[in-house]
Amino acid sequence: MPGPAPSFARAKWSIAALFCFLGFQYGTWIARLPALKTRLDLGAGEVGLLLMACGAGAAASFPLVAVLMRRLGSRRLALASAGLLVAVLAALSVVPDYPLALLAVCADGVAVGCLNVAMNAQGAALEKAYDRTAMSQLHATFSAGLLAAALLASGVTALTGSVPAHFAVAGALLLLLLGGARPGLLTHREPAAAAPDGPKRRPGRALFSGTTLLMGCAMVFGTITEGAMNDWSTLYMKDVVEASASVAPLGIAVVSVMMLLARVRADRWRTRWGDGRVVRTGSAVAATGLALALLAGGVVPTLLGFACVGLGAAAVTPCVYVAAAERGSDALALVAAMGTTGLLGGPALIGFVASAANLTLGMATVALSALIVTVTACWIPWRARTARTAALAET
Repeated sequence: MPGPAPSFARAKWSIAALFCFLGFQYGTWIARLPALKTRLDLGAGEVGLLLMACGAGAAASFPLVAVLMRRLGSRRLALASAGLLVAVLAALSVVPDYPLALLAVCADGVAVGCLNVAMNAQGAALEKAYDRTAMSQLHATFSAGLLAAALLASGVTALTGSVPAHFAVAGALLLLLLGGARPGLLTHREPAAAAPDGPKRRPGRALFSGTTLLMGCAMVFGTITEGAMNDWSTLYMKDVVEASASVAPLGIAVVSVMMLLARVRADRWRTRWGDGRVVRTGSAVAATGLALALLAGGVVPTLLGFACVGLGAAAVTPCVYVAAAERGSDALALVAAMGTTGLLGGPALIGFVASAANLTLGMATVALSALIVTVTACWIPWRARTARTAALAET
């Protein structure tokens, strides 16, 4: 017999722990990539392939995730994939050669794909069960996990260069985080299973419907906007704006800080104005701000434009995840996989455009991506606000 349902606050913090877990695990091994490169004697191309193997594992996990979500549910899948991520971290600390490292990071990517879908399904179920918005703040805790991993890596490496020691400490913290999250997670079931007397959902039909593909399109171009800014903003500041070496990194700092702050506040915006309006307005702000910055040039206009991207793009992926979850776990898994494709392909696309023309045109592609999100969002059926959420918005 299942126990009593947790309170909204308890469930929210438990699900937030999953988001923080994923950010912390990823940030931990990425922070020690130089040490892994040295220990395994890797070249730049081999490091790139290592990162690509992780992303490819996450993108290719879609069929497996769809099956596991139906059989295990989001709660059990989240716990199982999180446990695998701890094991992968331990394996990476002692992996003896490059082929095994590739295998380990590919497994990491598959587990990331599973946990990404499961935790977003938990977040969407939380919003639906309690009729309150929370997804944007949940995504903010992923960024907090990345920051915590960076701080831990800095502290541990100041004491010892041992990767096994660092990953052992990180693994212990991850297990504590997972143990604290477990009791408050929701037992999430598919809508079709919860209503056996109603018309049965045909997964394939819902999966490849125009609505689901529109959500996937919004996710792809939304993650292109996020990923490209993370990878190219510093280089744009240095090579095009000609900022100094100390000022150039402020590009990514501005984007990251604005995105984190906006995600902390975005659930209130969603409650007051609805997901569709937040996504349309936010992506329009990102596209317009960046386009004007590219036209104006200069350090200050560029930083202001980058701030617009962080502010405007912050709520796009959380809202699209909620909309996709409404259509079932298969649709959520597909949209998440398409988002991973955007994160992987976006920076490469910008690099291709920059090589063929220049980096300014490459960054203009980012503004175009945000504009495409604005147009796509006009056709997505967003969840309507209820009387309760409207009342909460006024308080």
